Amino acid sequence: MCAPIIASYTLYFWNVRPSSVNYGELLEVKPLAGSALNQSDNTIFRMRQLRGKWALISVDAGKCDEQCRKKLYYMRQVRLIQNTEKERIERVWLIDDGEAPSPEVVSEVEGIWLINAKDSDLLKAIPAKESNRDHIYLIDPIGNLMMRFPKNPDPAKMAKDIKRLLKVSQLEHAIGTDKKH
Repeated sequence: MCAPIIASYTLYFWNVRPSSVNYGELLEVKPLAGSALNQSDNTIFRMRQLRGKWALISVDAGKCDEQCRKKLYYMRQVRLIQNTEKERIERVWLIDDGEAPSPEVVSEVEGIWLINAKDSDLLKAIPAKESNRDHIYLIDPIGNLMMRFPKNPDPAKMAKDIKRLLKVSQLEHAIGTDKKH
C-alpha cells in the first residue's frame, strides 16, 4: 500500500521526470496583453481581437531575412495542414523595428496580421532564451501565451502539437456545451 508513495518520492528526489509528448516548450501560462498598430489599416491592434482563436506569433524585423521568411512560411503551412480546423488559427507577425515589409513578402504571407509592435508592451511580454525572434509562439483562444517552438522548428512536429491542442480544446468545448443542456 505504501509502495506507490515510496516510488513517487524516490522518483521525485532522484529528479526523474517523464518525458513530454509535446514538441513545443510549454511556458508559464500568462495573458499576452498590450496594443500595437495594425499595419494593414493603421488601426490599434489589441490581442483581445484574437479571442476565440489559436494564434501563431512570430516576432521579426520588417526587413524580413531568410530566417524570418522561413518562420512565416512554416506558420502558413502548419495552419494549412489543419484542413477544416485551420479557421481556428490566426497568424500574427509582430514587426519589432517599425519597418514595413516589402510587397513581395506581404504577398507570400497573405492573411497574416501585420502588427507594428516596435516599443509596444506586447514585445516586452514575450519571453525568449536569447532573442524572441528565435521562436514561433502559440497563444490559446483566451489570449494566454502558452508555448514556444524552438529555433529552426520542425513544421511537422509543430503541426502535430497544434492538431492535438485543437482536438483537446474542441472536446473541452463540446463537453462544456453538453453540460449547459
